[in-house]
Parts: sequence; C-alpha cells; structure tokens
Amino acid sequence: MFYLWLVLFGCMSGISAVLFGFGGGFVVVPLLYHMLLGGHGADPASGQSAMHIAVATSTCVMIVNAGMATGKHLRAGNLIRHYLWPLGAYIGLGAIAGAVLATAVSGEVMRYAFVAYLALTIADCLLRRGFLQQAGTRVPRRLGPAQTLGGGLSIGAIATFLGVGGSVMTVPLLRRCGLSMTLATSMANPLSLPVALAGTLTYMALAGFSQGDLGPWFIGYVDLLAFALLTLGSLLGMRLASPWIGRIPDRLHARVYIGLLTLVLFSMLVR
Repeated sequence: MFYLWLVLFGCMSGISAVLFGFGGGFVVVPLLYHMLLGGHGADPASGQSAMHIAVATSTCVMIVNAGMATGKHLRAGNLIRHYLWPLGAYIGLGAIAGAVLATAVSGEVMRYAFVAYLALTIADCLLRRGFLQQAGTRVPRRLGPAQTLGGGLSIGAIATFLGVGGSVMTVPLLRRCGLSMTLATSMANPLSLPVALAGTLTYMALAGFSQGDLGPWFIGYVDLLAFALLTLGSLLGMRLASPWIGRIPDRLHARVYIGLLTLVLFSMLVR
C-alpha cells in the first residue's frame, strides 16, 4: 500500500507540474512527511529526519517533473526567454544557500516555515491585486535588474529550504507582470530546474552530516526508492495533463491554484 500511495501521489505531482507549475514539492513534501512519521514514528533516524527526507526527495523528483514539463511547454510555445535568464541563474545560487541552511535546522522548524510561507502566499494572492484577475490588455512588463537579482536569490533560497521548487513565488511574480496563468505556470517549470538541481546536489553532498543510518536506499537525505516510484507516477500524470495545457479559463486557473495551496496548508497542519 505504501508503494501504491507513492505512485498515486507521483501522478498528482505530474499533473500539478504541467498545469500549475508545482514541480512536485507541494504534493511530495506533505506525503512523505506523514508517511515517514506514520511508518516509523518520531524515534528512529528516518522519523527524526522526516521533514529533511521529504524536502530533499522532493527536490530530486522536481528534476524530472520540471524538466519534462519544461519540454512540453517549450513545444507549446509558452516560454518567454527574458523572464527565464538571468533570473534562473540567481535562483540556482540562492538554492545552494537554502539547502545548506535546511540541513542546519530541525525538522519542526522546517515544517513551521513551510506552513507559514503557504499561509502568507495564499493571503497575498487573495488580498493583493493582479493575481486572481489578469490586468486587462496591458502589455506585460519586464523584471528590473534589482527585482531579478533580489527576487532570484530569495526565491532559490526559500524554495530549496522548503522543497517546493519556487513556483509558489515565481507564478505570483510573473502574474503581476501581466502574464496569463498559462504563461506564468509554464514559466515556473524551467525556473524550478535550478532549485531542483542545486538543491539535490547539495543535499547529497552533505550526506556525511546527516544523523543516524537512514537505510540502504538513501543518498544523504534523498530516498531513492521513493524517488523512483514518485517519478513513475509523475510521468503518467504529465501524459494525462498535457491535453489541458492552455485550455483552462484564466480566472478559474488562478482560483484552482489558490485552492490547491490551501489544501496543502491544511495537510501540513495535521500531525
């Protein structure tokens, strides 16, 4: 049953990656966190490191999800180069710092940070103008140099610390630049790749600093068995979601995006 749940949630992460730009973190992190605690309790090494394992494995799954989804959106003509570079490079630099910081704090700190950030993001999307409704026919504006540098570093650091890929920050940012939900969520996938690559490599490089023996399927905090099963499911999910690219009405797309964030928030509040 454990393996079936991993494949099922992997399928959900693939769908969310294609349609909402979530590289997998908002599905994978809560799932693995609760399954590790439920299966091992809080005493064994895997239970004590449940949040670290969930975040590290999530970044690894994101490499596949974000990479495959990027290819699909590239073929659909949904990617705009000047929003991807140099923002993506700064996100990668911030991601390294975020992964290092995550290994230095407790799992509970990471969990509370995950919940707090979700709550702030949901409130921001609901209360600040420019997200729920596209700004008329206004020509999308470009990101300024300061916004690109500061935004990229902070997005990379926060995303890797929480294991969420950065879509929760890049989508609202690009949405307020005047992009449709289809374009904003499409752009979130290539912008999640620097987070996924830098985060995974850093978590693996810090393997010697992990506490206790997590088991034979681990490299650092990355659970390779969970990664394989989640990836298998995500490939199916992306195939199912591909026909819906660009077909969801913009306002509905934005509302469902916020609704999914709210569901994840409640799932992380439950112990």
